[in-house]
Amino acid sequence: MFDNNELEEKVILFCVDLDNGEDIDVNLDELEELVKTAGAKVVGRLVQKKEHVDNVTYIGSGKTEELCELIHELGATGVVCDDELSPVQLKNLEEILDTKVMDRTMVILDIFAGRATTREGKIQVELAQLKYRSSRLIGMRNSLSRLGGGIGTRGPGEKKLEIDRRIIKDRIAQLQRELEDVKQHRQIMRKQRMAGNLPIVSIVGYTNAGKSTLLNRLTDAGVLEEDKLFATLDPTSRNYKLMNGQEIILTDTVGFIRKLPHHLINAFRSTLEEAKYADIIIHLVDISNPQADNHILTVYETLDGLGVNDKPIITAFNKIDKVEEIPAIKDFRADKIIKIAAKKQIGFEELSHALEEEINKCRQYIEKVIPYAEAGIINRIRKSGTLLEEEYREDGIYVRAYVEKSLNI
Repeated sequence: MFDNNELEEKVILFCVDLDNGEDIDVNLDELEELVKTAGAKVVGRLVQKKEHVDNVTYIGSGKTEELCELIHELGATGVVCDDELSPVQLKNLEEILDTKVMDRTMVILDIFAGRATTREGKIQVELAQLKYRSSRLIGMRNSLSRLGGGIGTRGPGEKKLEIDRRIIKDRIAQLQRELEDVKQHRQIMRKQRMAGNLPIVSIVGYTNAGKSTLLNRLTDAGVLEEDKLFATLDPTSRNYKLMNGQEIILTDTVGFIRKLPHHLINAFRSTLEEAKYADIIIHLVDISNPQADNHILTVYETLDGLGVNDKPIITAFNKIDKVEEIPAIKDFRADKIIKIAAKKQIGFEELSHALEEEINKCRQYIEKVIPYAEAGIINRIRKSGTLLEEEYREDGIYVRAYVEKSLNI
């Protein structure tokens, strides 16, 4: 939980049920986890069944009055909507409820602001926050002035939100220029990794699926591990040697989540696109989560939105040590499915073999005698390929190996 010296926020969650109760509790449970991660306490919930949301106040007038009564009854200091509110809805609810009004997007942005540690991460978060808030300043001024801190005040902060739109526009332009410089640096680093001819494997998954834990257990990366949503934001790349001696580069990514704000997707695009430039994707799924099948769909929807739809995928059902029986969940887009427990390092041998198989599918098989004068080729094979057999003969070195197609042997 973030440090917050101010009075703890007590909030009521509310939403419109458009699907006759389908997954509504699950959605609000996840929103409650987000709110807790942001440092507030949930004291109540309100759900309205409707065919469509109200364009003026999101929920109907009757439910708005009921929400107002709940606020006073439960001593709430704010309310959080599970959907993204329009500027009009935000402003009107502010006036009617006379309390701080937030939505799911604001909470996620606030969490990201508290988690960002690198220059790139901070730029990305501030850019996303300013774009989101610039159209909502009228409604948010009163909201932010109600409390000295709390959700929605991290990152750019209240002072920056109180400046006029022109200055915000200039700040956004400046951040975009800075982010472009960072992107170019990331592209240079990415090209250097790709030039090394080492297979690049990207770890993706729903937030809190165990990506950081997997990377740490495989490579001693030292990435923060917490049983919280969005424990880490900044991607980390580390070298890792498979059981057959093949060296690869492992890269983790920002966790995905249902209704990931489009401002964040745009701001974090260069970070999220690490998966786009990978040779293989490890799709990590928390199999102990009852919503694992929905998480799988969310991950693929996000990947499709990023244009990542042509990569070999190894789906790793993680946290098998937390379930008595593996649920009958299918992943029809996976090329291979394995079961692991990253924290206890269970299934790592199977993961290594799966990666070896997928890597070799992208390579060419060679069987030949290499003259001793060209013996340096053997080291190149060991570094970027898989050496299956090596025998020293009178006429040279006999090898059987899988090598990169670009490696002319």
